[in-house]
Amino acid sequence: MHNKKISVIIRTKNEEKWLQSCLFAVFHQDYPDFEIIIVDNDSNDRTLEIASLYECKIVTISDKEFNFSRALNRGIQESTGELIAILSGHCVPHHEQWLSRMSMHFKIENVVAVYGRQEPLPDTSAFDKRDLWTTFGLDRKIQKKDYFFHNANSMILKKVWEDIPFSELIHGVEDQDWAKKILKNKNQIIYEPTATVFHHHGIHHNQSEERATRVVRMIEAIQQDLT
Repeated sequence: MHNKKISVIIRTKNEEKWLQSCLFAVFHQDYPDFEIIIVDNDSNDRTLEIASLYECKIVTISDKEFNFSRALNRGIQESTGELIAILSGHCVPHHEQWLSRMSMHFKIENVVAVYGRQEPLPDTSAFDKRDLWTTFGLDRKIQKKDYFFHNANSMILKKVWEDIPFSELIHGVEDQDWAKKILKNKNQIIYEPTATVFHHHGIHHNQSEERATRVVRMIEAIQQDLT
């Protein structure tokens, strides 16, 4: 069966500590046809130097322009794949089948998005370890109404994004906003626990109250269809 080309979009901001491991893992995937697009937000460390060592297309977005959705949309606009994998620059795929394990679900009718498991590293804080382990379980899930979705480790159909891009009106939680909008017309989201990445700081940034306040505000807007 024909494998769809995948464009891997990696958002970066001062990721010199993690990017080499991230790119090394991506370039050693067993999937036959993919490209990598780095969307960099004014990094002032060695991020771009490291990216230049690999065969990547580099797109830049300034602090003035930046929000998470706009960065993703910019990267996807430069892509040539039918499938879009989204990965944070500080996440590292666990094994060489990361792309294959997510992409296999797009052979199923009505599946338009997949997200994978996130695991902590040994030096991840206890707060973040707890949150990752309790959020990302070991059972595969099919989501028809639940719009939890996480763009640190995900894959979407480009043709669906073309109709519904990520909303640039919100700053953060763009993944759940998008997921709620696309879960219509019998569309489905799959959680694939074997498509695993290591994510050092987790999904709640070690209990940052400022981040929690922003996320709550965004989720309230999503629940009220204000986005």
